[in-house]
Amino acid sequence: MAVGLLKEFKEFAVKGNMIDMAVGIIIGTAFNRVVDVLVKQIIMPPLSLITGRITYADRKYVLREAIPGTDGVDAVEEIAVGYGLMIEVFIDFLVIGFTVFLVVKLMNRFRRKAEDPKDKTVATPKDIELLTNLNKLMQEQNDLLKKK
Repeated sequence: MAVGLLKEFKEFAVKGNMIDMAVGIIIGTAFNRVVDVLVKQIIMPPLSLITGRITYADRKYVLREAIPGTDGVDAVEEIAVGYGLMIEVFIDFLVIGFTVFLVVKLMNRFRRKAEDPKDKTVATPKDIELLTNLNKLMQEQNDLLKKK
């Protein structure tokens, strides 16, 4: 049983699925860092300036104020709902979502162009070319059978 599992894992790894997944995770991690810096260093400062120098990460709704103790430690800790970080994370999400949308849209455009057998500016993949030829042959055969 262990040999079968090992063989199956080897087939999985050799097919490239594992490598594709690893590359996707590495690129996704790097992309996350880029978006994080973009939001925190590029988008949030002008937004903070426009809204009166509000730092969104520090924004919160205080439910109960902290009560200071005698030795500098709070006797009762503050209880607050921190909504500012949620605003930053939501902006992160919008930037990532929009960027992924643009990348997928661009990839689909290239794919449609590459799969179009009539477009001679792009080399048509062999499988698409073969399917197109097979489709033409089937159509010719159907036309011949209709004439009989």
